[in-house]
Amino acid sequence: MRIVLQRVRRASVAVAGDEVARVGAGLLLLVGVEHGDDRALAARMAAKVAALRVFPGEAGRDFDRSLRDRGGEALVVSQFTLMGDVRRGNRPSWGAAAPPDHAEPLVQDFCEALAAQGVVVAQGVLGAHMEVSLVNDGPVTLVLRLGGREGP
Repeated sequence: MRIVLQRVRRASVAVAGDEVARVGAGLLLLVGVEHGDDRALAARMAAKVAALRVFPGEAGRDFDRSLRDRGGEALVVSQFTLMGDVRRGNRPSWGAAAPPDHAEPLVQDFCEALAAQGVVVAQGVLGAHMEVSLVNDGPVTLVLRLGGREGP
């Protein structure tokens, strides 16, 4: 499982021009699932995301508070393209990406585990062509990876 995490002032997702999800200050999470990922890994990733100190504290010190500390929101967007392998040739290989029937329940498990951490969670639509809008805050962008195989 790979997650691109971006600290945002606000973010939203639209499908066919209609907004389907929106969050205020918090995180935009682009989530890629690969073969072999499981519910335990989804729960570990959710706990990590909720606890990461990527927000400023009261004294203005950056990277002092977590999403859970701030009561922030998370917009979760499933994105199989995060699993693309571009080491050879010019066309990405999607061989590591889990098929939708495996990925969708794990993204849902991740969202439920994140909500159980006290985070308000909004979601994009798996498999839809989505328009993601955000106002980056910082910018702060991290790539998280637990489990899975090595490589891009």
